[in-house]
Amino acid sequence: MRNFSRAVLLCCAALGTLLAGPERGTAQEFADHRYTSEAIEAGSRIYVADCALCHGRGGGDVDGVDIRRGVFRTVSSDEDLRRIITTGVDRGRMPAFDLQPFELDGVVAYIRAGFDPNGVAVKVGDAARGQAIFQGAGDCASCHRVNGQGPLTAPDLSEIGAIRNPAALQRTLLDPSAALLPINRPIRAVTRSGETIRGRRLNEDTYSVQLIDSEERLRSLVKADLVEYEVSETPIMEPTTLSADQVADVIGYLLSLRGLP
Repeated sequence: MRNFSRAVLLCCAALGTLLAGPERGTAQEFADHRYTSEAIEAGSRIYVADCALCHGRGGGDVDGVDIRRGVFRTVSSDEDLRRIITTGVDRGRMPAFDLQPFELDGVVAYIRAGFDPNGVAVKVGDAARGQAIFQGAGDCASCHRVNGQGPLTAPDLSEIGAIRNPAALQRTLLDPSAALLPINRPIRAVTRSGETIRGRRLNEDTYSVQLIDSEERLRSLVKADLVEYEVSETPIMEPTTLSADQVADVIGYLLSLRGLP
C-alpha cells in the first residue's frame, strides 16, 4: 500500500485537480509568463494569417504537434518557441518568419494562453472583478479553497494560475465534465457496517482509497471493508451560467493565484 501521507501531499501539490491535467508544454516551466488579452488577440491574427495554413485553426494538423494542447516535438520554453518561429525547422518544412518583437510576443502569447478548436483566442479579463465574481455571483468560493480560506469539498485553487493556462481554465468553467481529472471524481462507498460515504477522491490503489468526505474529513478506506464502491464520471460542478465577460474576469483572477509569497 502506498504511504498515505505522501499520497495526500502529492495530490495537494497538484492543486487544480478539477481541471484537465497539465498537458506537455503548459505546466510549471511556463508559470512565470503572463499574457494580456491584447497580446493574445494580436497573436491570433498572425497565427490565422501565417500559421493556420499548415497547423490548422485548431492547431493539430501537423503530426506530433498539437499547439492548442501544448504538445510539441522539441519545445520546452517560450524561448524555444521564439527560436523555432524566427529560424524555422525541418530544413525549411516550416519556414522562418520575420516578425516584429511585439508580433512575436503576440504569437507566443496566443500559443501559450490557448485557444478553442476554432482558433478563437481565450479572453483574459480583470482579476479584481473576477475575484468579486468568484466570491459572489459565481458561487465558486462555496466549494473551493484559496490561500487557506474556504472549504475542502472541491480542489484547492491557491496555485492554479501557475499550473493552468487560460484555455484550460475556460474549458473547466464551460464544460466541467470534459475537464474532470479521473483521480478527482466523486465517489460513493458503503462499508460493511452500513455507513454510506460520499466525497472527492484524492488517491487510490489496488487495496485502498483516500478521499475528502462530504463533511470535509480526510478519510482512508480499505476496499476489502466495503460492500459497495462507485466512482462517478459526472462532476459535482455544473457548467457556469456566467456571461462571457464574467468568465473572462474569473479566468483573470484564477491566473493571478500562484500561492502565498
